[in-house]
Amino acid sequence: MRGRAVTRRILWLLLPALLTCGVVQYVRPAAWRPHTQGELLTQPIYAYRQWQSTGIELEAGDGFNIKAGGEWQYSPLVGLHGPEGGMPAPPAYPLSEAPGGALIGRIGETGAPFYVGRQTTGYAEAPGMLFLRINDDLLGDNQGKLALEIEIEPEP
Repeated sequence: MRGRAVTRRILWLLLPALLTCGVVQYVRPAAWRPHTQGELLTQPIYAYRQWQSTGIELEAGDGFNIKAGGEWQYSPLVGLHGPEGGMPAPPAYPLSEAPGGALIGRIGETGAPFYVGRQTTGYAEAPGMLFLRINDDLLGDNQGKLALEIEIEPEP
């Protein structure tokens, strides 16, 4: 009789684990695959948001390389385009020297905006967080996002 009680206890202990394995096997996505290193380093920047932090804190003298891909829209009249932007920007845009709808950046809360476009390389003149956004003044009619790859080379 004692052997039977031990067997029952073992079954009751193993049953939840076996059920969990069965459920995980059933609900697991069929197209599961490990993520590549490049996918883990990409970050989206949305067309309908103000300055967006990349989470990257730069020190003065740090080098950076930003690559952007994807499509977004800053006006229904212009349609979808890439990070290089569309038509010339009016003076009200954050960076009037860059095309409207272009990807732009700044370092720190009060840093001067700079053109990023499809790719840019630069150096941080002052320490601060790296921020990015679309070159547009009214974000309510924007749509889409860009995927970024950002490489940082610390100052030697």
